[in-house]
Amino acid sequence: MFAREGYPFIVGAAALAAAMFAAALRLRSWPLWLVAFLLTVIALWVAWFFRNPDRPGERGAGIVISPADGRVVLITPIDEPTFVHGPTMRVSIFMNVFDVHVNRYPVNGVVQHVVHKAGKFLNAVTEASSAENEQASVGIVSGPHRILMRQIAGLIARRIITDSAVGDTAAQGARMGLIRFGSRVDVFLPPTSTLHVAVGQRTQAGVTVIAHLPTA
Repeated sequence: MFAREGYPFIVGAAALAAAMFAAALRLRSWPLWLVAFLLTVIALWVAWFFRNPDRPGERGAGIVISPADGRVVLITPIDEPTFVHGPTMRVSIFMNVFDVHVNRYPVNGVVQHVVHKAGKFLNAVTEASSAENEQASVGIVSGPHRILMRQIAGLIARRIITDSAVGDTAAQGARMGLIRFGSRVDVFLPPTSTLHVAVGQRTQAGVTVIAHLPTA
């Protein structure tokens, strides 16, 4: 299964590799055979990049699952002024070019905030990228809690895709978007949430439980 945005890239890369194989066969050129092989490797990587696997896992009220595949690079207490309007605990997950780049809703709820902000393309691992980079924010009301999810572009990423619209139902584990070619996703949680991840830990979107929300 592949993300729908990937099909033009997958088909294009495969067609280019096939055309090069045809040219190598017709011209009997070893350099062209080498180029065709390299293009095949690239085509396979493109297909691998846009994979969209099923991700069954633990679900339920009070559970926060990872919205992204990747590595936890920051866990920071921070005030969030745009949707939460108060103190939060931010968990930042960095996706490299080999991770699945489909992003998923971390909680059940209702989408009440969708904002895209143009910006720079700094290294997404850095703190500065949170404020200065191209980004899209999705705010979800889940029971008594307000959860914000932010997709942040990076050095290579140049396209943030957000499926959400205000009023949509957020289904935990369902797709909410995609970022092309390496980036970061932040989740802003209530500050008294119980975290189950640490900096340096790998996560899987839709599978890894990153926190439990406070009960009161």
